[in-house]
Amino acid sequence: MRKLFMPLLIVFMIIMAACGNNNANNTAQQESSTTTEPEFVTYESENGPIKVPAKPERVVMLSSGYVGNVLALDVPVVGVDSWAVGSSLFADKLKDVAIISEDDVEGVLNLEPDLIIASSTTANLEKFKEIAPTITYTYNALDYLSQHVEIGKLVGKEAEAQDWVNDFKARAKQAGQDVKAKHGDDVTVTVIEHYAKQMAVFGNNWGRGTEVIYQEMGLGMTDKVAEMALADGYYALSVEVLPEYAGDFIVLSDDGSDNSFKDTDTYKNIPAVSKGHVIEANAADFFFNDPITLEFQLQLFIDGFLGK
Repeated sequence: MRKLFMPLLIVFMIIMAACGNNNANNTAQQESSTTTEPEFVTYESENGPIKVPAKPERVVMLSSGYVGNVLALDVPVVGVDSWAVGSSLFADKLKDVAIISEDDVEGVLNLEPDLIIASSTTANLEKFKEIAPTITYTYNALDYLSQHVEIGKLVGKEAEAQDWVNDFKARAKQAGQDVKAKHGDDVTVTVIEHYAKQMAVFGNNWGRGTEVIYQEMGLGMTDKVAEMALADGYYALSVEVLPEYAGDFIVLSDDGSDNSFKDTDTYKNIPAVSKGHVIEANAADFFFNDPITLEFQLQLFIDGFLGK
């Protein structure tokens, strides 16, 4: 009897151990399923709800204006257009990224993106939507900081985007107060771009540092700039009439192709120029208003206005 009992006891113990392991495995699987993020989430785009990756890993950027937003949030980018590559501020993050265009549908397909970000005016949108979830934004439909938060929401990093916005606004506001303390509350700044033998002055929301200077730092523009450039964002002009638009300081971005205008008496005799109140930058680094570009612009302005 004892000989029969021992094998039965061993079998019983094996069965109980197996059941315990199964229960443990089931519990672990259940806990894992409740903590794992969903593969896709619904994003409320300007064109309605769209299923997008919860954590995109291969993003194609068909609109250069938003490239810096995505890069600043450390989201992997596999394709961008040539305008974005022109900014030296993005160089390190884009060194291994393919250059594509809105006309290169096959090139985008070969990159196997899991998310495409484009402008509402991008060509071939319907074809791109067949490749991957495609989100479009209309330029200036949102202000530049709200746009960053919105892109953060798209890529699952809304809180991180909002934290940066709050911090940037505080630092830029303080910088503006410091500039006014040194140069007066009514100090004016004119933002000029010289590019491909063309010249323009800018309002308060067209990149080139305008958002930082006018919106966040709270510095003023001249009446002439407000009259001609504020509504449309920019106003093309010639160097001959530039003195009518120039403020106490000039922020000048250019491509370096032809700087002969700097040798003219008209330019040299502008008070801001003769006093050395000109802050210069490479035009390609000044186009955009994403966090990477904005951080560069803010530091340039702090150095230029305050001599730091």
